[in-house]
Amino acid sequence: MTVSDSSVGGEAGQFHTTRWTLVLASARDQSQAGRAALATLCQIYWYPLYAFARRRGYSPPDAQDLTQGFFLHILEHRALSGVDRLKGKFRSFLLACFQNYLSVETLRAHRLKRGGQCQFVSLDLETAENRYRYEPADYLTAEKIFEARWALTLLEHAMAVVRQEYVARGKESVFNILRAFVETMESRPEGSYEEAAKALGVGVGTVKTFIHRLRKRYLAVVREEVARTVSDPAEIEGEIRALCDALIAAEGRLKP
Repeated sequence: MTVSDSSVGGEAGQFHTTRWTLVLASARDQSQAGRAALATLCQIYWYPLYAFARRRGYSPPDAQDLTQGFFLHILEHRALSGVDRLKGKFRSFLLACFQNYLSVETLRAHRLKRGGQCQFVSLDLETAENRYRYEPADYLTAEKIFEARWALTLLEHAMAVVRQEYVARGKESVFNILRAFVETMESRPEGSYEEAAKALGVGVGTVKTFIHRLRKRYLAVVREEVARTVSDPAEIEGEIRALCDALIAAEGRLKP
C-alpha cells in the first residue's frame, strides 16, 4: 500500500472539501449534506466495526445489532458533541465513539431489530461472519484487527471505484485482465505479460503501458479515499503510513 509515490499527482494531490471535513463542518447545524456524507462513510466502513465487536466477544446477532444501532446513534448527531476534541481522522473518531457506545449501551434497552423501519445500513450478517472466520485468532487485539480491516476496506473500495470507471468507459474486460497486476504491485514474469497481451490482442509493450496507467489511477484513488477520512491535508501521509503499519502488523493474515 505504497501510495505516496510521486507518480500520484493531478487531482489526487489536491485537497478539496471531503466527506469527513463536511461532517465536521456541519456537526452543529445538522445539515443534510453533512448527514449524507456521514452516511456514505459509514456505509463503506461498517465491517471493521462489526469485526471489532466480534473480537470483543459479542455474538454475531449482538454485533450486528450494536453496529446498526451505533450508526443510527451517530447519524442522529448524538455522538458528535465531542468531535472538536479529536485529531480529525474519521477512523480514530469512529473507533473511539464505538468503544464508548459499547461501554454504555445495554443490549436489552438499545438493541435494534434487524429489518426494522429504523434501519440505516444494511448489514449482511452471513457475509460478515464468513469474513470474520478468517480473522486471526491469536495475538491481534480488537483494535489491531479494526485498523487492518479498515485498511483493507479502503483498498477494496478504491479498487471498486477504479473498476466502475473502466466499466463506464466500456473497458471492463481490460480491467478484469489487468487487475491482478495492480493488486500485487509486483513485477510479473514476462510470460504473464504475454498472456495478458494475447488476451487483449495487443503487444507486450502496450500491456505494460496499460498496467502502469491502471496502477497510477488506483494509487491516486487510494490517496483520494484516505483524504476523505481526514480533516487536514497534512494528515494524509501519516494516515497512509498508519494503515500500512496495520497491514504489516496483521502479516497478511486477513483475507479480503
